[in-house]
Amino acid sequence: MKVLVAGATGLIGSSICARLASEGHQVIGVSRGRPKSALAPTEFVPLDIARAVEPEDWLPHLRGVDVVVNCAGVLQDSAREKTREIHRDAALALFMACERADVRRVIHFSAIGVDRAQPSSFSTTKLEGDEALMARDLDWVILRPSVVLGRPVYGASALVRGLAALPILPSMPGTGRLQVVQLDDIVSTVSFFLDADAPSGVAIELAGPETMTMDEVAGVYRKWMGWRPAKLLRLPDWAASMLYRLGDFASLFGWRPPMRTNAAKEITRGAVGDPSRWTALTGIRPRSLAAALAAQPATVQDKWFAKLYFVKPVMFVILPIFWIGTGVVSLTIGWGTGVGLMQSTGAGVLSGPAVVAGALADMVAGALIAWRPTARLGLHAAILISLFYLITGSILRPDLWYEPLGPLLKIFPILACHFAALAILDER
Repeated sequence: MKVLVAGATGLIGSSICARLASEGHQVIGVSRGRPKSALAPTEFVPLDIARAVEPEDWLPHLRGVDVVVNCAGVLQDSAREKTREIHRDAALALFMACERADVRRVIHFSAIGVDRAQPSSFSTTKLEGDEALMARDLDWVILRPSVVLGRPVYGASALVRGLAALPILPSMPGTGRLQVVQLDDIVSTVSFFLDADAPSGVAIELAGPETMTMDEVAGVYRKWMGWRPAKLLRLPDWAASMLYRLGDFASLFGWRPPMRTNAAKEITRGAVGDPSRWTALTGIRPRSLAAALAAQPATVQDKWFAKLYFVKPVMFVILPIFWIGTGVVSLTIGWGTGVGLMQSTGAGVLSGPAVVAGALADMVAGALIAWRPTARLGLHAAILISLFYLITGSILRPDLWYEPLGPLLKIFPILACHFAALAILDER
């Protein structure tokens, strides 16, 4: 069977591609970014889904396709992502293209509870996408999962593991109840609905068998990793609001933190539902979180990821501040010291321009690190600048190696920090 998966590099989409390819299906993955794995999908189509808002954008990719699985979704509007374009406009264009290409079966991912309340643009546009599909002459299936957890981690699933690593767990006010659902159970559901004889014209809630709070979910993960229970720190409303606003601010720089204002609005509603219809239609009995974790013991990789989760944003705040701040200091209060240092190397009339060039290079590297699409380039640039300072300083001022403050020696931990940032830069 030939299956097109839109949103193929996301948490759910990538797992669906891997499962279907392993089952012998020909999988066409559609996404803006290239997949990290060379094994799946079978074929990859680079397409900015937010811009694919006409049926003609999709039709060339639907030739010979038997089933379409739409996993595309974003949490909140940002410089790089648009909820309305992805959840409604591009989805409608895809559904219309399916009609014209005679691709009858469409499996579409929505979110649990969007039909009951729409507290944010995320759920509003998700519901609009659902209604657009229901209005088409297609064999449609709408899947509405709760918070999805599994071995792969991204977004909320990554956040939960990071929270589990904190010995003092910040408890956010106003969070609703959750019925977390396992990623493997969701992928199995998609596999079931690929069959042309499977039910269609159905919207199903994919919810786990137990109702928990976010704090309890983090506690289950903490126990799984073999750590003692964390102490709860109940945050006041203003502190929680500030954290969500910081997430919004980070999204302005192209980052995609799960803690943003849309998440705050959605989590207040909670993510609960009735899994009985899911089981009745498919025979799949959703597993509890504890049962799923018990089947896969925690590894050192799991513990490393959890402990590094909140270290990462700290690093990507400190590094831009370090480089941009260094440049600003060199051009202001540190100007005289910088020029004097260059003159001591024999630079003469080039001392001032050298300080300006170095300061500008530092500031550019910091700005590149701060902007997510260029963060990798910025880290490489910062490493090259650091090596340049190390080599030229060793040649022109070798005495800096044994000065009490060790200015050249300090470059080594700076380099180590940048290599560590490169190692944990990828989000999925």
